[in-house]
Amino acid sequence: MLSDIDLIREFVKLSIQKKQVLLANSALLGEAIYKSNQLTAKKEGIIATTKLERTLNPFFIKHKSNYWQLISQVLAEYNFLLMGEVDSRGFYQYEYCQIPQGYQMHCQKAGMLWRTWWKYRRKIEGRVIQLELLIRIRNTWYPIRGLAISDGMIYIETLGSEIALGLEDMVIWLSKVKEKK
Repeated sequence: MLSDIDLIREFVKLSIQKKQVLLANSALLGEAIYKSNQLTAKKEGIIATTKLERTLNPFFIKHKSNYWQLISQVLAEYNFLLMGEVDSRGFYQYEYCQIPQGYQMHCQKAGMLWRTWWKYRRKIEGRVIQLELLIRIRNTWYPIRGLAISDGMIYIETLGSEIALGLEDMVIWLSKVKEKK
């Protein structure tokens, strides 16, 4: 039987390939209905949906789902990013986004970005512009110039602005892929 993460990965992969799904485990059911694929949690109802009509259709993910973070993580693996706010039905929209070559996308809690920054900070200290870590703001990737943490908030400084996030807030960021020698 597929684990939840494996079932979600298969649902996303087949949906991107515009294939109808029929997947199930004890908690989740993925099935094709009309011209779309839907993922249903037995205790929550529909938690994800996407149309099969054209290539790289957006995914819609229920924002109050217990699976939201897991689905976001899987969608990030396929370069799908959260776009905008919750719609009138209570779903976030995720769209395909080309990421710069040589980078890996992450969709995690802001606290994880802080931990990654802590590892990189000595390596990039003193540089005017570092390209090890990038964050998406206003549909553009910006280098992170600095991170500070205070009173449960993370303050991210970029070239043009500063963003404040809670430690538990989800954030999309890129890290440079280490070159194999």
